[in-house]
Amino acid sequence: MPTQLSIVVPLFDEADNVQRLASEIHAAFHPEPIEYEIVLVDDGSRDRTWDAIQHARQGDPRVRGLRLSRQSGQSAALWTGLQAARGSILATLDGDLQNDPADLPRLLRELPGYDLVQGVRARRQDTWLRRVSSRFAARARRIALGARFRDTGCAVRVFPRSTLSLVFGFNGLHRFFPILVQGGGGQVRESMVNHRPRVAGRSKYGVWNRLGRGLFDLVAMAWYQRRRFPPIAVTEADSNA
Repeated sequence: MPTQLSIVVPLFDEADNVQRLASEIHAAFHPEPIEYEIVLVDDGSRDRTWDAIQHARQGDPRVRGLRLSRQSGQSAALWTGLQAARGSILATLDGDLQNDPADLPRLLRELPGYDLVQGVRARRQDTWLRRVSSRFAARARRIALGARFRDTGCAVRVFPRSTLSLVFGFNGLHRFFPILVQGGGGQVRESMVNHRPRVAGRSKYGVWNRLGRGLFDLVAMAWYQRRRFPPIAVTEADSNA
């Protein structure tokens, strides 16, 4: 049967999380009547992440592995996976197991009528640095972009393939996905999702690559949103008139 759902997961130095992540996704969709694939994208990891992906693939054609030739960033890995995905519906997760795959079936049920269902992390299980920088970034986005989303950085999201026409690949896509969708005329629904503490691996975020780079991207996004064509209704001439 054709693949209906593609779950795309960027990974960087997450060898200890790969097998458990695949198992949790399988468990989440075991009772669901849907054909799915798991697209694991290794962003040039320095550990044994690629070996773990290959092990997860053994005997399971639903698991696919993609490996970038060099570390290119979370957005590049995400965009690569989305372009390679075969499903008519796409979903995304982070690879650190802080996202709960069990939320995805519910988000899928909420999808009809929307171009994106965007997760909002409840009771975030992060370090104080990540929580503070996220609050600061959210406030900056509201001021610069007029964005009222509660959690644009949450990686838990589902959307039809057609939504990809409303976004584009760039270094920072994962931070602004719902803003781009809405800016292109798409309908976005926010939905609360579970958030868990990290149990293996190490966070890749620091002050510069989370806050500093996020502010740099914000300036670029503000420029783009102001220059972007808004959705325009078009009427075609009737040949019989």
